[in-house]
Amino acid sequence: MDRLIYTAMTGAKHVLEQQAAVSHNLANATTTGFRAEIHRLRAVQVQSDAPLPTRAFVVDASAYSNYSQGPLQETGRAFDAAVQGEGWFAIRLPDGSEGYTRNGNFQLSPNGVLQTAQGYPVLGEGGPITIPPDNQVLIGGDGSLSAVPTTGAQNTVNVIDRLKLVNPPAQNLERGEDGYFRVRGGGAAPADESVRVIGGFLEGSNVNVVDQMVNMISLARQFEMQTRLLTTAEQDDRTATQLLAPA
Repeated sequence: MDRLIYTAMTGAKHVLEQQAAVSHNLANATTTGFRAEIHRLRAVQVQSDAPLPTRAFVVDASAYSNYSQGPLQETGRAFDAAVQGEGWFAIRLPDGSEGYTRNGNFQLSPNGVLQTAQGYPVLGEGGPITIPPDNQVLIGGDGSLSAVPTTGAQNTVNVIDRLKLVNPPAQNLERGEDGYFRVRGGGAAPADESVRVIGGFLEGSNVNVVDQMVNMISLARQFEMQTRLLTTAEQDDRTATQLLAPA
């Protein structure tokens, strides 16, 4: 009975957490560059000074992200870009550290700094990227930013910077609470010249809505089953108490 109670109790707890993760995925089904989060559960023995071989907890064995490519959508905007295949855009986070995103919906600040929709600077080869005024920007396949003057000599093209594109191993990345990814343990990933981008496109979310809805239904049934197990354990305990009670 101990094993039943511990497994059902912790299982119900973590199923609720899984439901929250699935709800988060569904809420971001249309978020540009979003990566679905996946959880896996397993049972482990209770660790204590006294041996408890009959008791087990359910724990969240792994929480990882689905790094598969999302659909590419053409926008035609000069500052939109999408990574083709594996790779990430590098940005400067408010604490000064380096973060990574697949959301290439970039904006231009009043000071001419290329930034994310949240206002975080996009990094180039030498730091944040600054776009000169009165210039049209073209994003090349290697992440280079070319400026074409809109006044004067309009046949002049100048490469002003290059997006910092990285491709660290997936196991070295972790998702922050703000949705941006970071290198585990801190630090910055080196630039990877093999990463390719396409300008005028955005990458959609890789969340499969149908799979997530089916998963949500399955989790609801699992939670119901675990609460029934707890009810059964309570009834068994009450019955055993009545049988063992002195007449």
